[in-house]
Amino acid sequence: MLIELGHFALILAFGVAILQMIVPMIGAQRGNASWMAVAEPAATVQFLLTAFSFAVLTWAFVTSDFSLQLVYLNSHTDKPMIYKITGVWGNHEGSMLLWMVILTLFGACAAWFGDGLPARLRARVLSVQAAIGVAFFAFVLFTSNPFLRLEVPPLNGRDLNPLLQDPGLAFHPPFLYLGYVGLSMSFSFAIAALIEGRVDAAWGRWVRPWTLAAWMFLTVGIALGSWWAYYELGWGGFWFWDPVENASFMPWLIAAALLHSAIVVEKREALKSWTILLAIMAFGFSLLGAFIVRSGVLTSVHAFANDPERGMLILIILAVFLGGALTLFAFRAGALESKGVFSTVSRESALILNNILLSVSCFVVFIGTIWPLVAEMLFDRTLSVGPPFFDAAFTPFMVALAIVLPLGSLLAWKRGNLTRASKSLVGWLVLSVAVAALIYAVQSGNSALGPVGVALGVWVVGGAILDLWLRSGRNGLLSRLRRIAHLPRADWGKATAHIGMGVTIFGIAAMLAWQKEDIRVAQIGDSWNVGQFEFRLDDVNQLQGPNYVTTMADMSVWRGDRQVGDLHPEKRFYPVANMPTTEAAILNGFVRDIYVVVGDPQANGGWAVRVYLKPFANWIWGGAILMALGGCFSLSDRRLRVGAASAKKPTPSGAVPAE
Repeated sequence: MLIELGHFALILAFGVAILQMIVPMIGAQRGNASWMAVAEPAATVQFLLTAFSFAVLTWAFVTSDFSLQLVYLNSHTDKPMIYKITGVWGNHEGSMLLWMVILTLFGACAAWFGDGLPARLRARVLSVQAAIGVAFFAFVLFTSNPFLRLEVPPLNGRDLNPLLQDPGLAFHPPFLYLGYVGLSMSFSFAIAALIEGRVDAAWGRWVRPWTLAAWMFLTVGIALGSWWAYYELGWGGFWFWDPVENASFMPWLIAAALLHSAIVVEKREALKSWTILLAIMAFGFSLLGAFIVRSGVLTSVHAFANDPERGMLILIILAVFLGGALTLFAFRAGALESKGVFSTVSRESALILNNILLSVSCFVVFIGTIWPLVAEMLFDRTLSVGPPFFDAAFTPFMVALAIVLPLGSLLAWKRGNLTRASKSLVGWLVLSVAVAALIYAVQSGNSALGPVGVALGVWVVGGAILDLWLRSGRNGLLSRLRRIAHLPRADWGKATAHIGMGVTIFGIAAMLAWQKEDIRVAQIGDSWNVGQFEFRLDDVNQLQGPNYVTTMADMSVWRGDRQVGDLHPEKRFYPVANMPTTEAAILNGFVRDIYVVVGDPQANGGWAVRVYLKPFANWIWGGAILMALGGCFSLSDRRLRVGAASAKKPTPSGAVPAE
């Protein structure tokens, strides 16, 4: 009975979404306050019904209710409880229901915290958000119903994909979805603005928190996915330019561009059309990601589904919303007149260059991801676009972005002084070049990747620190430090995010340039050296896990006469899913990781063993954490959470007076 209630709640939420899509939009067009007021309670009810439906599905997984087809296909009684819960979204149907919970949550938040918005704009935003909900409610109910029953419930299930039975993957999809779906709010604000034909500084301030929150969640989600790939897949890498990785990276790049572009709208009332277009494209790339993950047209190790028919329906949803939005943009963009005027050398111009670099780099990733599909459809050729293409085509734009970032942050609004800004950075430039030269002189080999990456990292971090320092005035040291401590949280957020980017650049370059690798067949008792460390294979045992059988190696690591640690790499086999997984053993350190993988037994009685020394590996994810933390700091700034004109009463038409 509870399952049927969950299904019925989802159908009711679908009906409420239809009501919310139509009534407030008509009310905003006619100026009918009572019709517009329908949007807020409808958004709340829609969220509560969807959340109840999701809670029912979660309960079915927790209690192993195998009368539900989805539970039977993705769970097992022997599975640990955390993976019973995460099994809810470790499949296509359940993940789509999670998508809907987050979509309706964002709509409800806009209703709960949107008091500063003009009544007409808020009604239109919630109406557009409901339209997105209607499309996905229909998709879930008619093609991906998570509440299908089995006539004869089996005694046990078929278990969850073993690759998904991991803490990193437990939290990776929810954070990604918070980012993907969060960009729907930016899209809804953009469409509402196009319908009204009005974008001003207040609109720029309203749209920024939603975009910032989505970008922050995407950052965390991408970092978790990268961390999972690093320690779980046993390949020793952190990014493989997999289509699903690219699916989340593309909206992240566009969202970063949108954040910076919205600042120009807020500060100077310029780049209005461009900002609206970025908001549309950011959500468009989120929908493209949903298509890539679920259609099966592109192969990935962690796609949710392989169903071209349902993938085609998502492609239709993408075409309807993106095509409709771009058509509306073509008709109304001319009305979005920019008021701000600025010189070629200014903060605005630097942000435009930032937008160009981010957008073009996203386009490069898009071409590399989609081209194999296009080649197969149009030319009947099977192509593979791998890391060499992405590394060669994408890296130059990120290098250019890192070079420009500190300089652009120091330029003044409207009319900047390039000479003055450059002089402020001379010290950091000298330090960056000196560090790069020192590293190049002492490193073995002739690779320039390490020195260049370190120089860029120092340059970006130094620029962010200098930006904070220059905001502290020209008084004594203690006075300047006090002033820095009391700077607005948005300034701290910007600096922290930029420092995080510099740290990540440094970590990526250092790990790729200086990692060491050793692959061998080792007998029990063998010892060998890799770098400064000695490794010894002490034993290999067969053990029983909760729902798997594991081959676990015992290895000791020594540095001279001192034992650094013990490592226990595993090769697991899940009998229900009939699938093996590799569990790397990692000895984490601040300046390096010791990474060990055990492979299959060999004919001579030995074991395949791979050892990696990964310098500064954790700095990659530490930088991502700093970027997300910077987003949190900025989001907590009251100036960003309160509309620019929230204290003003809206005009009778519901529009905000021009500033």
